[in-house]
Amino acid sequence: LFRLTVKRVFSTSHSSVDSEEMKKFQRLAHKWWDEEGEYSALHSMNDIRVPFIRDTLLSMTSDCHLGSPLSGVKILDVGCGGGLLSEPLGRLGASVTGIDPLEDNIRTADQHKSFDPVLAKRIQYKSSSLEEIVEESMETFDVIVASEVVEHVADLEMFIKCCSQVLKPEGSLFITTINKTQLSYVLGIVVAEKIMGIVPDGTHEWEKFVPPEELERLLESNGFSVKAVNGMLYNPLSGSWSWMESTSVNYAVHAVKLGPQGQSSPTEALSEMESGQPSATAGPGM
Repeated sequence: LFRLTVKRVFSTSHSSVDSEEMKKFQRLAHKWWDEEGEYSALHSMNDIRVPFIRDTLLSMTSDCHLGSPLSGVKILDVGCGGGLLSEPLGRLGASVTGIDPLEDNIRTADQHKSFDPVLAKRIQYKSSSLEEIVEESMETFDVIVASEVVEHVADLEMFIKCCSQVLKPEGSLFITTINKTQLSYVLGIVVAEKIMGIVPDGTHEWEKFVPPEELERLLESNGFSVKAVNGMLYNPLSGSWSWMESTSVNYAVHAVKLGPQGQSSPTEALSEMESGQPSATAGPGM
């Protein structure tokens, strides 16, 4: 019965995939790995988003594999595009599944991965929406990454629900996205798209930007505990990203799916008792 219910709730007639958004990305599917091209800001974002994911995960475990610190960690990269984030996570030892509804993106990602035999073993790509894999992947992943994705989905609450369903209890969810402020309109759309062409014109719609308060509320009402919300700043002159206090434009969130009793994990509770202070995962990640 449960399987039937799941199927009904996630039938493709109501999907988190926005077909208009798909058309935008279709045109650029072959451009993902051009570091000077339309996705250059996403390439440089790896300089901060990859260490943020790695260090947050390492702070939550006592197992450390030198050289491949994320060895044994199963990661789902939702909206993986051409694999810009899947590949560095694979290099850190993780077993990565990258999904994207656009077949052309997956083709690009597969082709690029094939140049590296190590990555070819660690990463698998699939042309699929998140809700399409829910049924076969219940509580399968240790980590979900949705970087620069939630501002493009059609139904954010459904997207978060699906994340919760495919994540193991006490698993981590990492999101990077854009706040819905006047400043994000000016910098994210007027400057980045219309004036400087850092991002292709029409990539973003301000109405779909997500305030951190709204994202936190959705996460907490769907069984997550939000551990960190950090502001991010892009410098178009240097083409580099840095962390900042303010979340008024870009920001990153780390949330943990609560365990069966709605508690944080036993190891986290134990380390708090031993040290007499909150664990590293509770404060800001940076």
